Amino acid sequence: MPEPYFVTEVERQLAQRRHRWRPVRLVLIAALVAAVYLALTAAILFTRNDTPRYGDVIEHFKYGSIGSETESGIPYRVWQALPRLFPDAFEQRDDYSAFGFLYEKDSLGRQRDLPIGVSRRTVRGVDMVWLNCAVCHTGTYRLSANGPRTTVPAMPSNNLQFERFVRFVLSTAADERMAPDTLIPAAEAAGHRFGVVEKVAWRYLVLPPLREGLIARHARLESLLARQPDWGPGRVDTFNPYKAVQMKIPAATLTPAEVIGAADFPAVFEQGPREGMHLHWDGNNTSLAERNLSAALGAGVTPETVDHAAIKRVADWLLTLKPPASPNRPDAGAVERGRTVYRSACSSCHGEQDPAGYQFQGDAIGKVDPIARLGTDRARLDSYTPAFRQRQLTELFAGTPYAFRSFEKTDGYANLPLDGLWLRGPYLHNGAVPTLKDLLAPPAQRPAAYLRGSDVIDGVNGGFLSPPCDPKGPPPATGFCFDTTQTGNGKDGHLYGTDLPASAKSDLLSYLLTF
Repeated sequence: MPEPYFVTEVERQLAQRRHRWRPVRLVLIAALVAAVYLALTAAILFTRNDTPRYGDVIEHFKYGSIGSETESGIPYRVWQALPRLFPDAFEQRDDYSAFGFLYEKDSLGRQRDLPIGVSRRTVRGVDMVWLNCAVCHTGTYRLSANGPRTTVPAMPSNNLQFERFVRFVLSTAADERMAPDTLIPAAEAAGHRFGVVEKVAWRYLVLPPLREGLIARHARLESLLARQPDWGPGRVDTFNPYKAVQMKIPAATLTPAEVIGAADFPAVFEQGPREGMHLHWDGNNTSLAERNLSAALGAGVTPETVDHAAIKRVADWLLTLKPPASPNRPDAGAVERGRTVYRSACSSCHGEQDPAGYQFQGDAIGKVDPIARLGTDRARLDSYTPAFRQRQLTELFAGTPYAFRSFEKTDGYANLPLDGLWLRGPYLHNGAVPTLKDLLAPPAQRPAAYLRGSDVIDGVNGGFLSPPCDPKGPPPATGFCFDTTQTGNGKDGHLYGTDLPASAKSDLLSYLLTF
């Protein structure tokens, strides 16, 4: 028989120790495997960068990304959760129509998940959303209060309450409802599922920098907005916000003369004939490409994130896009008489409308009319300062083919073509005059306050229905009471045509209604 196998006491203790540590080793191995799995999953989920592409250029204009989401945007799931978290701000709606955003239906008749002018881009694995060109340049009209609403790309956004929307988004940063324990369930209730890895990543990697960024932007913009009258629907301050955000100029250092610059969103029809004209309300640039890129900065792109190809695709489409024909049908005889009056009093500065379309011709069209002669409110002009211009030229896109070279400081406002005039109300650069009939009246006879926000065409007076209102009374149930006595909202100036005989004014108005 073989002799029995004996181990030493040391060997016996080592064997017992290995046995006791086996569960720990298994746990460590499992943890390592889990960590590798989580790391690989996170790498797959949070390194993808992509954006939807649209074959149709109109769809691209409405929903395509121009690069604003990377630095300025918010996660798509947060966007969808906000109406559930802040129902009062959304007027108990589950979309952004409370702020004037416009929604379309898909091929199945369902409302699209994002409104016109809000685009989507995947950034480091997170679907982000923010603004594109269409948010400021798409509006609606109705021929009667009960009639169907028609959406028109490239007309001014007469619905959007941009300031109220921005104030709301910024205000959410410090709200406890934006904490992961409330936000993630709200996003799930809106139809978004989070995996285990996603929940961890969102809690520690996605939401903290989002809130930090919103807090920083809130600190810069809220102090600016606090110094300005409410913009109201269809208006935006073009340059002061990106002094504060892109250039990080403290709002407190902006002078009283420059701090107010709100003006109406412009139409962007048929841009080709405008190349070389003085662009922007104050005519501070003659390059379409630079004007477009500057506008993209206002929508939230940065020199590092801008999608130049996407912007160019929109710009090329707009070169020849004509406005829809006016539905107004004034008396034909009055129109012909009005054409004669217009040619004598207006066409040199603004071109004219004829049966073949809009004629971009005139000795002064696209040139700057000095403020001393024009006499309109100068706040928007003064908001664009020589110092800001210098920083545009030296800081934005410097050293690249896209560097700004054509910006200049002017002394007035540009004489713009009037194509699509029927869709451009209210009038003057700041929207201080509600109708064309009011624009032909002496400033003292123009309304001191009126309701903005209607998209019902005023086929008699031109523009949109704009009843008077009392800015000192209770807020109106619908619309925004625009007060022309507030700084930047002045209704004075542009006296051209105001001294015509009543019959000539009536005929001129008839002609203008056909633009």
